[in-house]
Amino acid sequence: MAWQGLMAEFLQVPAVTRAYTAACVLTTAAVQLELLSPFQLYFNPHLVFRKFQVWRLVTNFLFFGPLGFSFFFNMLFVYPAPFRYCRMLEEGSFRGRTADFVFMFLFGGVLMTLLGLLGSLFFLGQALTVMLVYVWSRRNPQVRVNFFGLLTFQAPFLPWALMGFSLLLGNSILVDLLGIAVGHIYYFLEDVLPNQPGGKRLLLTPSFLKLLLDAPQEDPNYLPLPEEEPGLLQQ
Repeated sequence: MAWQGLMAEFLQVPAVTRAYTAACVLTTAAVQLELLSPFQLYFNPHLVFRKFQVWRLVTNFLFFGPLGFSFFFNMLFVYPAPFRYCRMLEEGSFRGRTADFVFMFLFGGVLMTLLGLLGSLFFLGQALTVMLVYVWSRRNPQVRVNFFGLLTFQAPFLPWALMGFSLLLGNSILVDLLGIAVGHIYYFLEDVLPNQPGGKRLLLTPSFLKLLLDAPQEDPNYLPLPEEEPGLLQQ
């Protein structure tokens, strides 16, 4: 019964958040069970472009660290928060805009991969989740966040709090800074620049993504046929 309840709750999660969360959990679990090795997942430009191991462009975003105290602590207290804000983004400002949400993932992933080359970063999953938290926090600046029951502050401070917490755990904050930087670039291009005098949207979701992922919009000029009008069906 517990599994049925858990599955029912999981199926209520929006599609993109559900797919991303499942991919992260399954990939990380496969490494812990030694079905996969981190060496098969990390980002390596030579292996990607010379050996055509293109899956590394995706898998480096799905692995969240080796088994240990830091891993369990992150899984219990740190990482669920970004996934929760991913869901809140999809159900909030991206409601009915699945293609735009997926395009944000693609934009962030490509930019992080390019910038990650400069810092020799091999796993970027944490950076992607921090980017999601950053975008949510900037779009909900008045929301007050309770941080593990210890601190309460406005939402825009949340990414920095997570970075500080990562530092306390002894992790490098370079990945967190990368997520914040890419999140700010997306937020500026999508939310700030178009609202400036003479500004315009530079991030345009490709049409094929909209056709593939978004429900078709009804034509406001469409006139229904008589038989489509509500009422008694005439034989």
